[in-house]
Amino acid sequence: MLVQGQHYRTIWVNKNDPKCIQIIDQRALPHQFIIEDIRSVQEMATAIQAMHLRGAGLIGAAAGFGMYLAVLESIQYSNFQEKLLASANQLLATRPTAVNLAQAVTQQLELLKNTVSADQAIQDSFLLAQSIADTDAQNCYKIGQFGLDILVQLAAKKAGETLHILTHCNAGWLAFVDYGSATAPIYAAHAAGIPLHVWVDETRPRNQGARLTAWELEQHGIPYTVIADNTGGHLMQQGLVDILLTGTDRTTYKGDVCNKIGTYLKALAAFDNAIPFYVALPSTTFDWQTAHAADIPIEQRAADEVKYIQGLGPNGLQKVLLTPSKAKAVNYAFDVTPARLITGLITERGVCAANQEAIAQLFPDQLNHPTIKA
Repeated sequence: MLVQGQHYRTIWVNKNDPKCIQIIDQRALPHQFIIEDIRSVQEMATAIQAMHLRGAGLIGAAAGFGMYLAVLESIQYSNFQEKLLASANQLLATRPTAVNLAQAVTQQLELLKNTVSADQAIQDSFLLAQSIADTDAQNCYKIGQFGLDILVQLAAKKAGETLHILTHCNAGWLAFVDYGSATAPIYAAHAAGIPLHVWVDETRPRNQGARLTAWELEQHGIPYTVIADNTGGHLMQQGLVDILLTGTDRTTYKGDVCNKIGTYLKALAAFDNAIPFYVALPSTTFDWQTAHAADIPIEQRAADEVKYIQGLGPNGLQKVLLTPSKAKAVNYAFDVTPARLITGLITERGVCAANQEAIAQLFPDQLNHPTIKA
């Protein structure tokens, strides 16, 4: 996507040093654009856990490159496989909810379990990491095209009036390698000349909407308005929202969606007001082993993320305490939206209803696997 008119991905290999992975440090956005160098598994694990980078697809790509760095570190030891597994477990422990992370690590371990030479292991791991990133970008582009069809149909009903879209959190370019999931149809519609406007949920406690989605849309010249998280229901009641588009960090193969905390409340309000609620996701975000939402681990993060807020002050970026200093706070990072509240799932293979039968029609190669339980 674009940053001041220049194309960037969210993660890439330093063209002058193949042992250096570069990312956009999202903690400083929207006020500073910082490129961070990552040269070790520990640095990648920290970047994932501390949310220098975040979002389902990008976490998966980062884990793929993290395993490539693990190969570079482990190949010098006689117990290569043992060292590699330790690095894999280190990466897996960073963010338990996002299924893309585990998939990328598993792919790398499977590829490398019978490695015969150091050079081959390094080359194979690098190519796989690059493939994971490239596939994520390609899938998001396709999601944009399928989502565009939905927005074109809605825009036709409005006869040239502005189409109003509500988002939650950041399921944009910054959450993936390129294009984004929930934002991909928005970018495609904007490019197609459809007049649109985006309501951007601030998305407490880390404000990914206000900080990241708003910044992305501004870079692309798309009209937007930041709103407090609790405003969405009112906007829907007043007829000011035409469609909700969100992403997901993990979706069961029966269609329940785990996404940033607060998504469930938006889905309830959309259902009550008969407003379409679509979830955009690449197939890598499906959990093909999990049928029931209750089996999804819900990450709890540090209480300080709720108690403090970061912003731009007179002396640069600073954190400000919002609560009494001794206040207790709980920080659930995700909630689950039941499939019954979801109008449809937008994937790289097309749009389907949020149920096992419809998902199986798009992904028979996954849901006909003998390990899948009904």
